[in-house]
Amino acid sequence: MNILLTGAFGNVGLSTLDELLNQGYYVRIFELSTKRNKHIAKDYLHSDNVDIFWGDLRNYSDVLAAMEQIDVVLHVGGIIPPLADRLPNLAEAVNVGGTENILRAIHAQTVPPRIVFTSSISVYGDRRENPWIKVTDSLQPSTHDLYGKQKLRAETLVRKSGLEWCVFRLTYITSMDKLYMDPLMFEMPLETCIEICDTKDVGLALTNAVDSEEIWGKTLNIAGGDTCRTTFGEYLIKMLALFGLGKNVLPADAFSTSPFHCGWLDTSESEKLLSFQRTTLDSYYAEVKNKAKFTRFFASLFRPIAKAVILGRSPYFKKNRKRQREAEKKQRFQNSQSIKEYLLSLNRLASQMLVLKSEVISPVINQTTND
Repeated sequence: MNILLTGAFGNVGLSTLDELLNQGYYVRIFELSTKRNKHIAKDYLHSDNVDIFWGDLRNYSDVLAAMEQIDVVLHVGGIIPPLADRLPNLAEAVNVGGTENILRAIHAQTVPPRIVFTSSISVYGDRRENPWIKVTDSLQPSTHDLYGKQKLRAETLVRKSGLEWCVFRLTYITSMDKLYMDPLMFEMPLETCIEICDTKDVGLALTNAVDSEEIWGKTLNIAGGDTCRTTFGEYLIKMLALFGLGKNVLPADAFSTSPFHCGWLDTSESEKLLSFQRTTLDSYYAEVKNKAKFTRFFASLFRPIAKAVILGRSPYFKKNRKRQREAEKKQRFQNSQSIKEYLLSLNRLASQMLVLKSEVISPVINQTTND
């Protein structure tokens, strides 16, 4: 079976590529010709089951040429945050326009291949009030979340295509190769419920979808299951401790309180159909602990510096601290004004007492004395 895998050299793409090859599939990789991607491609140049096609999802002729003799398209490629936030027009052209080109090229084939499209948990919007998510829930990406809105539009295109399709809504994806501190983390409110899924488990789900006859026409949540659930705040505390930075390193005012996304997903159907959930939150923490042992030692030596560097990446910390200082200054001023008013009131009372003494009390005493 011939597979077209877009975005093959990204986080989820690489996990999917390795799993596809492990199961003996022929894979045509569709990727941008960049220095980074060409470096990664060197590991696959000598594989008989790999064909690398350099192209751009925004270019229909590239997509059409790559679609020949393909049985299943795994459309994983796209632009994700934070780059999608910084370059929204580019993200729109790739995430929505690129999906349009994929669907158009599929329709141009004598025998149209099936398509699995990877969407995102972001289409559900902010779920802090109700973190339990089913695929039938209403879709309301957060107002500022352009990526979530793009994914939702692309989902609609896939569903209305008239093709055999399946949509995967991916949760918070973890990877041992992506353990750096992403500034995007400050956008998620600390009380947000999250459910991780290891990138290799997502790769397994996508690979198992290729031969399935039961997934087509379905939308499936892809997440790690009930052993992978926590809150973002608890997750950060654990991860920062594993990196040697101690607990409660980052104050709450370094994080946004605005609507974001994530939650706990119902994956009963997807796990039944695809059997992909292997990694637990505890096993992930154990892997991180082992991989970060050298980082943990050095970070513990320079903890104040490391904390300052991390906080420097927060767009909220300085702003909130400045607002807090201004509020405290205002409160001190108000307190001083209150003290002044109190002293003035005491002074007025004292004056009134003197008047009372001179006008009422003194004459009475004098009269009593005369009597």
